[in-house]
Amino acid sequence: MADEGEEPMDVSAAPAEEATSKPADAPKPAKRSTHELPWYASRLRSVFSDRILSVFFRTLRIEKYRPTKLKEVVGNEDTISRLEVSSLIIPCHKLSAHKIDASTHTHSYIQVFSREGNVPNLIIAGPPGTGKTTSILCLARTLLGASFKDAVLELNASNDRGIDVVRNRIKMFAHQKVTLPQGRHKIVILDEADSMTDGSQQALRRTMEIYSKTTRFALACNTSNKIIEPIQSRCAVLRYSKLSDAQILSRLMEVSHTDDGLEAVIFTAQGDMRQALNNLQSTYAGFGHVNATNVFKVCDEPHPLLIKEMLNHCISTDIDSAYLILKSLWDKGYSPHDIITNIFRVCKTQQMAEYLKLEFIKEIGYTHMRLTEGVDSQLQLSGLLARLCLKSVDSLLILFYPPPQVYTI
Repeated sequence: MADEGEEPMDVSAAPAEEATSKPADAPKPAKRSTHELPWYASRLRSVFSDRILSVFFRTLRIEKYRPTKLKEVVGNEDTISRLEVSSLIIPCHKLSAHKIDASTHTHSYIQVFSREGNVPNLIIAGPPGTGKTTSILCLARTLLGASFKDAVLELNASNDRGIDVVRNRIKMFAHQKVTLPQGRHKIVILDEADSMTDGSQQALRRTMEIYSKTTRFALACNTSNKIIEPIQSRCAVLRYSKLSDAQILSRLMEVSHTDDGLEAVIFTAQGDMRQALNNLQSTYAGFGHVNATNVFKVCDEPHPLLIKEMLNHCISTDIDSAYLILKSLWDKGYSPHDIITNIFRVCKTQQMAEYLKLEFIKEIGYTHMRLTEGVDSQLQLSGLLARLCLKSVDSLLILFYPPPQVYTI
């Protein structure tokens, strides 16, 4: 217990080993504002204090390495640059009230910028973990600066998806007065907006019209076609694509220089930067060492080396050896969908003849369709191996016994 007059310990300050090396009069590090905590932190405030939550989320790799500026966002350079350019084809003060056909949202038609400040309503669509919400937050920080805390409302539409949220929280936030620099607007960020009900989207459309002079709306979603057309026509639509392996590796090298296991982390991420950082942190927390074996234990996916060996047996028409590997994966409890997904991902990079790879991918696609329809037994996967072996036999026959050439006169 602290003595009288002694300052209580600040758990949000630097670690003890760093504090001992600093002079006594060194300034304390700036505390992270509780407003900047992720949206899901509000669910834990009934159990933990804001100070404890701040320390907890700062230790998460996805929060520690989250970009704070647009130039730090990895991938989708063309789309990110449209958030930074300083010119517009359509004046922004007319854009919020101007209804734009969603089919005309081309890269050359509209440019969204952060330097002038008067941005339109936005819809950013793309796969998870590509930086959609992070880009919106970076844009908001650039526009609002010190007013970010008071002028930004961040909601996750997958939880706050009802019409009451639009009528109460969003409408009350848009109605309140906030002192902002000239040309700046309050920003409402709706993550996973494609989870909103049709009724709440209709209510949101009306709110966007009423408060178009004071508030801008930024929606992040996986697929924009689940957003109703009236909202799409009032927004500039930006599309993000999956991150490449090289882009994920460039950010992982900033987190950890451990070479062994990085390829496994990239393989399991599937273009999702958030997933890559989570897998890296979980592996290190569980085993203390990041290698391929530990990564696949944490992620619980069929090892790609086993899948590759199984495909090699199919190429050499050795059905018995291929089936033994399949049986071992099945006995370990992997679902048919996990197995068929990794078979496809490994087959894309497998060294084989081009025409044979096309036949393999076609058979894998048919099997995946049957599994999705509900016929997800081991027999389906065994039949896939048999068909892959038959395709390999056909390729060998064509190689050694090519069809006769027919000459026309």
